[in-house]
This record gives sequence, structure tokens and C-alpha cells, in this order.
Amino acid sequence: MRFFLASALLLLPAFAVDSLVLVGTYSKGKSEGIYALRFSSSTGKLTPLGLAAKADNPSYLVIHPNRRWVFSVNEVEQYRGENSGSITAYTLDENTGKLTALNTVSSHGAAPCHLSLDRTGKFLLVANYTGGTVGIYPIRDDGQLGEANKTIQHTGKGVTPRQDKPHAHSINVSANNRYAVAADLGIDELITYRLRAGSLEPKSRVKLKDGSGPRHFAFHPSGKYAYSINELASTVSAFTWKAGSGQLREFQSLSTLPSGYTGNNSTAEVVVHPNGKFLYGSNRGHHSIAMFTIDAQGKLTAQGQVPSGGEWPRNFNIDPSGEYLIAANERSDRLAVFRIDAATGKLTATGETGEVGVPVCVKFLPAK
Repeated sequence: MRFFLASALLLLPAFAVDSLVLVGTYSKGKSEGIYALRFSSSTGKLTPLGLAAKADNPSYLVIHPNRRWVFSVNEVEQYRGENSGSITAYTLDENTGKLTALNTVSSHGAAPCHLSLDRTGKFLLVANYTGGTVGIYPIRDDGQLGEANKTIQHTGKGVTPRQDKPHAHSINVSANNRYAVAADLGIDELITYRLRAGSLEPKSRVKLKDGSGPRHFAFHPSGKYAYSINELASTVSAFTWKAGSGQLREFQSLSTLPSGYTGNNSTAEVVVHPNGKFLYGSNRGHHSIAMFTIDAQGKLTAQGQVPSGGEWPRNFNIDPSGEYLIAANERSDRLAVFRIDAATGKLTATGETGEVGVPVCVKFLPAK
């Protein structure tokens, strides 16, 4: 009996470390919407669970910390006769990965491309790329979304053809829940908003170098630094972050590309490792993940690039164990799994993959 009990206990970690993975896509080609997989951090393997929900261009997702709700953009240009996309709220069955739609609301701006939750879990924030707007929505007690509490239109333009008008590309909430920072590719600005009573109030703004095209943004877990990946310039910018006043100050900018590379490229995602020692960014064109170390002062040191395991790596994410990174290769219909070296942060392809049509967003729900 003791032998069998010991054998059973030895098997438990393999089940306990399985995470649910939800993948947002563009619903074309081989994709019909949102897909679910299981990921084992004990083996590094992905197991497909199939279509979680049919949806129209669910290109970015967030999972609520209560594990019961999921929110997705529908990155389209028209919604019910309005020049807008929409946002859908779902309930999640974490055992099967299936999603059931609760309701859909206008995003009040065309092509919504990014979502985030405030730290209370009571409000959802959205960035609309084509519309150049950001907004905030109440989350009701049943998980449905209310109508927007506030929508703010960005103004201005940049110096490149892509920057003919504002293009809000992301909005992220600070750890103290006092501020949200929006990255606007079209006007080369990071705009800080004060979060107050479920609304957004403009606080300050930082202008990046002309033609940078800030896309996504990540806070450092220390609360002292932050990083912007700049799509048009293929750079990562480092900032000091004053959590009390919501002030950003740029102090460094590095290329995401190898020296001498002259081909076309645009960057997409930036992620800081939960340990605060490493940063990663995706290169579309060079088809790679750029690797950086972060020192105690928030400064970056480039550590080269690793092939992304496919073409056009868009979003990627780090699994709950901190040992793996999964990249969504949009044009290869493939997720690629990488092991993270705990000492150096460097990535090594494991050879494990997951087949999903047009994947552009990877989100983890950790095992309980």
C-alpha cells in the first residue's frame, strides 16, 4: 500500500503544474476564434483542447483573477453601424477551456487591440488602434460589461505614413492602481492617466523620438522602472517610473535587432520576466525574440536574438512557473515553446509546438 501511495504522490506534480492556455487569433484561414490548450511545465508540452469560442478577430484577451471570466476584443472596424470594434465578456469553464459569451459592448473606437484590468478587477480598460481612443468599462457582478464610463480621443500625428493620426496600441495599469499608461503608436507618446472612481483623467505625457511608434508597455515588478517596445523603430526604451506621481523619464533605448541587419522589421510584444531580471521583445520580419538582461538600476543589456519558431511572432507570454516562454507565430499558425535559462534568461527552443490558426495572443490560467 505504501508503495502505491508513494507512486501516486510522485505523479501529482505533473497534474498540479498544468496550466490552461487561451489563444486569441485573427478569425481567418484556419482560425474561427479563441482556442484552448493545456500546458505542462513539468514536460513543456502543449495539448490542444480545441475551439473555446467562435469570435470575430479576438486578437487580445484578458483572464479575470477570479478565474471565471474572460474578456476579448473583437478587432473590427464596424459594430452595429458605428465606426467601432467591440468587446465581449465570457464565462470560462477552466476544466474544458470552453467560453460562453455573456454580452458584447462597443469599444467606441475602431480596431480595439489591447485590454487590461484594474487591480480591483472591477474595471476593464481598452485601447482602440484605428480609432485612436482609450476607454474604461465597469464589470458587473455577473461578469457582464457595462457601457463605457469614459472614452478619451487622442489627437495629433507623427512623421511616418503609419502615423497619419493617433493609434492607441495598449493601456496598462500600475501596480498601485493609481495610474494607467497608454502607448500611442501614431503620435509617438506614452500618456499617463489617473485612475479615479472608475474613470480616466489625463495626468502627463512623454514624447519619444520621432518615428518610434510605441506599441506595448510593461512595468517592472519593482515598481521603479517601465519599458516600451517601439514598433516602427524596432527599439526598446527604458524609463524610470515614479509610482506616487505617475511620472515617466526615458533613460535608455536599444535596438531589438542584431547589428548590421537591414531587412524589414516591426516589433510587437514586450514582457518583463516576473523575477525582474530579464526582458523579451518580438521581432516581426527578423522573426525572432530579442533577449535582454535588466540590472538593479533597470538598465538593459542586449543578449541577442533567438528564432521565434515560425514567422511573424506577435504576442508571447511566460508560463506561471517562469521556466518557459510561448510565442505566437501569426503567419505560421504555430505556437513555439522555449525554455528560459534561470541564470542568464536566454531562450532555448524545446521543439514543442502547438498548432493554432493565426495566433496573436497567449494567456495563461495557472493551475489551482
